[in-house]
Amino acid sequence: MRTDDTVARQGGDEFVIILIDLSPEFEKAAVQAEGIAEKIRSAINRPFELQGSKYHTSPSIGICLFGGHEITMDELLKRADTAMYQAKQSGRNTIRFFDPATHAAMEMRIALETDLRRAVPENQLRLYYQMQVDQTGHIHGAEVLLRWQHPKQGLVPPLQFIPLAEDTGLILPIGYWVLETACVKLKAWASDPNARHLQLAVNVSARQFRHPDFVEQVCAVLDATGIDPAKLKLELTESLVLDNVSDTIAKMQALKNIGVHFSLDDFGSGYSSLSYLSQLPLNQVKIDQSFVHNIGVKNTDAVIVQTIIGMANNLGLNVIAEGVETQAQRDFLERNGCPNYQGFLFGKPVPLAEFEILLLKNKRG
Repeated sequence: MRTDDTVARQGGDEFVIILIDLSPEFEKAAVQAEGIAEKIRSAINRPFELQGSKYHTSPSIGICLFGGHEITMDELLKRADTAMYQAKQSGRNTIRFFDPATHAAMEMRIALETDLRRAVPENQLRLYYQMQVDQTGHIHGAEVLLRWQHPKQGLVPPLQFIPLAEDTGLILPIGYWVLETACVKLKAWASDPNARHLQLAVNVSARQFRHPDFVEQVCAVLDATGIDPAKLKLELTESLVLDNVSDTIAKMQALKNIGVHFSLDDFGSGYSSLSYLSQLPLNQVKIDQSFVHNIGVKNTDAVIVQTIIGMANNLGLNVIAEGVETQAQRDFLERNGCPNYQGFLFGKPVPLAEFEILLLKNKRG
């Protein structure tokens, strides 16, 4: 740093540096600022000793250039903070300049997070139901899929808000709401002769499953609703179950002991899980839709599908294929021993009222 520059500790491990007398030309000022940032980074990267031990540190440096008073001090700090956040996201020990597009994306994310915190208390979440059918086309269950009916933006796509919910921890109250709402619906269907046979599949996120009280929460919902636990099927992804196998097995077994079913979602898309498959207390494997999509297109994927079906059958596991969109795919799956299907060929995810109409038509047909 130069003599006239200013450094201040903002809080924690964050520092603010003000560089003055840079070139009035933007490009040259950027080069000067980056040069100083490089020197700071080199200085911080030097190892140092503390109480006889050697330590290494690395900074994430964000730079925002300004001239005059076209932006406020608060906005300037916010932009520098955005650049620093981008430096962290790039792997740390890096230098990044403020990028308006990144800043706009972060502003949108912050606004969306604020809105998402109100989604559960203000009853903005919805469950959509996608039917699961057997070889005869009979609906024997459905997967519940989460949707967010934003008061201003309308239906927000799951890919836009579910990763945000995971990152912020909001997936915990949201996941609990999904589980509870699905079980309440199963309770209502228990007295309906057209629906009492249905089983609902509920997706469980990694963060939700790893919560210390997950088993207790599921048991509490089952007790409160009084449903038959066998009507509830929890879908877990390969990456989730293999993250901590012993913890996974313990939690699954505790719930399976009371009758809850488990399905391994997106099977074939993750790790080499074959060695663990026989250890997991599963009821079902779900063939990943990427393989189903390539039936008739990519011979290797068709072989993988045949292998998964054969393996599941040999292990005494039920098997279902997701993403079935054509009759040719369905026929191939049936010929090779897959008895259950889910996909647009049979029905897209729909709101409850529409699903119950489809269910009634299916029953009569």
